[in-house]
Amino acid sequence: MGCRRVPGPVLALLLLLCPPPSPACPAACRCSPAEVDCSERGLREVPWSLLSNTSSLRLGYNFITVLGPRSFPPLPGLRLLGLAHNRLQLIHGQALLGLGALQELDLSHNLLTALTPETFLPLTSLATLNLGSNRLGELEPGVPGALPQLRALLLHDNPWVCSCSILPLWSWLSHNREKVQEKNLLLCRVPEQLNKYPIMAFGDESFRQCQETSLSFRHYVTTFIIGPFSFIASIFFCTFMGSLVVLCHSLRREPHCCRRPRICRVH
Repeated sequence: MGCRRVPGPVLALLLLLCPPPSPACPAACRCSPAEVDCSERGLREVPWSLLSNTSSLRLGYNFITVLGPRSFPPLPGLRLLGLAHNRLQLIHGQALLGLGALQELDLSHNLLTALTPETFLPLTSLATLNLGSNRLGELEPGVPGALPQLRALLLHDNPWVCSCSILPLWSWLSHNREKVQEKNLLLCRVPEQLNKYPIMAFGDESFRQCQETSLSFRHYVTTFIIGPFSFIASIFFCTFMGSLVVLCHSLRREPHCCRRPRICRVH
């Protein structure tokens, strides 16, 4: 029997009624409408075959160590991303591109030691950021400052270094107390004499010495320009004074050399 040819209009109608299948749920994950749970699956990277309408993605308790550039497929509707209890050590500045709708990000219980504001710039809708239980000794105030919708920031259980370098973060925290969750758990780890001292218990007087000794950019530029100039000027001054001293000695000796011998008359 020959194959009947389906008329063009009928074929177009069938395609409209039966759209092409969407990407399947990743094999290692459990999926329900708009929610993907890939927790405790031994994953070492973010699965790429995710439904574009995913609103919740849980990747906790895996072995992910690095989030490189564009680690996620386009997920315009993603609201919640959980990466707690992994081994994250590095998040690239472009790792979170395409997640502009994200409202909650959990990065707790990882090995992060540093974060840059650039990483969080794409997250214009983020309201909750959990950075607890990492290895952060300090945090640039530009990190929370890059999140215009931030309402809750968790920073507990990190080895905070309470030196002058923490002054910018302390200043941000002091002006945004309503956004800082579990304030009493923000404790110093270094130096030893401040171990377990609450960061939020510091006052302005605690950083007075830092403010007095800190130099602005203009001061550094001025020092850079004046320093070499002063050094060169001191060399010329010393040379001039040395020459002057030698000249004075020469002038003092010259009259003795030119003095006529006295003639003693015999009476």
